[in-house]
Amino acid sequence: MPGNGLWRTKSIEQSIADTDEPGTKLRKDLTAWDLTVFGVAVVIGAGIFTLTASAAGNIAGPSVSLSFVLAAIACALAALCYAEFASTVPVAGSAYTFSYATFGEFAAWIIGWDLVLEFAVGSAAVAKGWSAYLQTTLGLMGFDVKTEVGDGIKFDWGAVLLVAVLTALLVVGTKLSSRVSAVITAIKVAVVLLVIVLGISYIKAENYSPFIPPAAESGPAAHAGVEQSLFSLLTGYSGSTYGVLGMLAAASIVFFAFIGFDVVATTAEETKNPQKAVPRGILGSLAIVTVLYVAVTLVITGMVPYERLRTQPDGTRATLATAFADNGVDWAATVISVGALAGLTTVVMVLMLGQSRVLFAMSRDGLLPRKLAKTGSHGTPTRITIIIGVLVAVAAGFFPAGKLEEMVNVGTLFAFILVSAGVLVLRKTRPDLPRGFRVPLVPLVPILAILACLWLMLNLTALTWIRFLIWMALGVVVYFVYSRRNSVLGKTGKGKVEPEPVIKHGEEPGF
Repeated sequence: MPGNGLWRTKSIEQSIADTDEPGTKLRKDLTAWDLTVFGVAVVIGAGIFTLTASAAGNIAGPSVSLSFVLAAIACALAALCYAEFASTVPVAGSAYTFSYATFGEFAAWIIGWDLVLEFAVGSAAVAKGWSAYLQTTLGLMGFDVKTEVGDGIKFDWGAVLLVAVLTALLVVGTKLSSRVSAVITAIKVAVVLLVIVLGISYIKAENYSPFIPPAAESGPAAHAGVEQSLFSLLTGYSGSTYGVLGMLAAASIVFFAFIGFDVVATTAEETKNPQKAVPRGILGSLAIVTVLYVAVTLVITGMVPYERLRTQPDGTRATLATAFADNGVDWAATVISVGALAGLTTVVMVLMLGQSRVLFAMSRDGLLPRKLAKTGSHGTPTRITIIIGVLVAVAAGFFPAGKLEEMVNVGTLFAFILVSAGVLVLRKTRPDLPRGFRVPLVPLVPILAILACLWLMLNLTALTWIRFLIWMALGVVVYFVYSRRNSVLGKTGKGKVEPEPVIKHGEEPGF
């Protein structure tokens, strides 16, 4: 029966109606430009400064540029599905809200719990990376300052300082956060463009040959036990470094440099014209970062032989600075460090923004305490934002990021799969809904998105899968102990209600 059981769904009409509920209403300030900035801000982070070099040296060689293209295609397939959902259901919560409308409450809770893992752990891990770059930058400027202090229990004051400042910004308002993000994003994009323009003059054609290096029997990417990929564990195939398979393996790794564009969908409720702005923001930001990533990989692999970019025996990873140092351009290391510092700042901010909007939507639905869904005088979920700030600060200040970073990846891919499948379900169950954007070639595109994400998930380590399943099991316990009993949908039955008269395609919905 509608409104009962694990699979009760919340209608699109009810989700949209809830956005006007007094006391939990978000301010609509954002434009397509703001969303594009958010997307670029969260995607261009440390990955472009470090991942490009290490993936080229250890796994793919010069063909890493093709790896980025393949990863971008997988992201684009999922992005199209996100764009349709976000333009159809312009409500905070992203994949959580979408799943509530298609798969039911339990699936929505699972994906919401999964997104908590993606955004919170991601925020803490990137904040620690920011702190490390702060220490490096201060050192280059002549200041020998440690951002992590203490002997037994270490405290990372740099990470905590960053989280505190960003929390205050997010409380004050999403629009202000967007403006700050725009300024910082402009700085790091300028640094990336400088790297590309400067590096072009040092490219040597012979470094591109062979473009796809011969496959090696073993290499830096080889692992054993639970540290190997799930695909290797299941099939017994140890994989290969370089060659075509190396290029494909690198695509699974560099995919994680694109993670974050889905955060744009979490701000749909705060957008002035979500039917048009959200698809433009998602697809626009993904297009921009793809061009920049591919350009950087072509430059760096052209500047030095790919062998020079391998991880050293002591664990030191190659970065963009490695290629410039090899060509005698040492001052570029300072510029790259500043760019990475700026890049990580906006990554943490947008991840925390996405986290707060997901928890806001879950609280408004009663799956978490409803008191958390109250918005402050600035039209932002103040209580949730502060709680998230405290939790992320504690995690970043006292705990090492370690292998938890990979959990961010498996959580993201899981969300991508559910959203892609949700497009198929909603096209079947509610073909009448007005859609500001429609995925082309349905069902082909959503199916390809699902298959691409499944392949990438199989390339994550078995240990990551074990941790992920433990986190999901904890979420199931929380759902049955608290969320199921306190669900607004369960108490009121406002789920599959009879929809209001359908708005014809092209008209603005009245919310």
